[in-house]
Amino acid sequence: MGNSITLTVNGTQHTSEVEPRLLLSQYLRDVLNLTGTHVACDTTNCGACTIILNGAAVKSCTVFAVQADGGGVMTIEGLASNGNLHPLQEGFWEKHGLQCGFCTPGMIMSAYDLLQNNPSPSEQEIRDGLSGNLCRCTGYHNIIKAVQYAADKMK
Repeated sequence: MGNSITLTVNGTQHTSEVEPRLLLSQYLRDVLNLTGTHVACDTTNCGACTIILNGAAVKSCTVFAVQADGGGVMTIEGLASNGNLHPLQEGFWEKHGLQCGFCTPGMIMSAYDLLQNNPSPSEQEIRDGLSGNLCRCTGYHNIIKAVQYAADKMK
C-alpha cells in the first residue's frame, strides 16, 4: 500500500504514490528520472546524493520520500536558469573542479547551500562546508577554486 506525496521539485509540482520505505534519492532518480542526484554509498558518507530540501542541503539517501511530502526540492538539474549555467556550475567548468564527475552534483549542491548562508567564505569555510562530500579524483584543490570563483561572480 502506497502513500500519496506531493513535492515541488525544481519548480514543478509532482504528486505520486510511493512506498513508505522509498528513499528521496530513489524517488528523484527512479520516479522523476532526475538522475543528476547520484547514489554511491547508501550510508551518508559520500554526499553524492546531496540536494536542497526546504532551503537546506541534505543527503537524499537519508530521507524517505514521504518525509519530504509538501516540501520543496532543488536538484542539480534545477540549478541552471534559462539555459545559463549557475555560477557554481560555471566555476567547476572554468576552474577544472571535476574529473570523473560522479561527486560533482553533490559538491555543487553543498556549495550552493554554503554560499546561500555565507556569500564570502574563506578557503577554510569552503573546506568545512564541503566536508560531508567525498571526491576520490581531484584532491579538492580545484573544487575550492571553483567555489571561490562562484562566490566572486555572485557578489
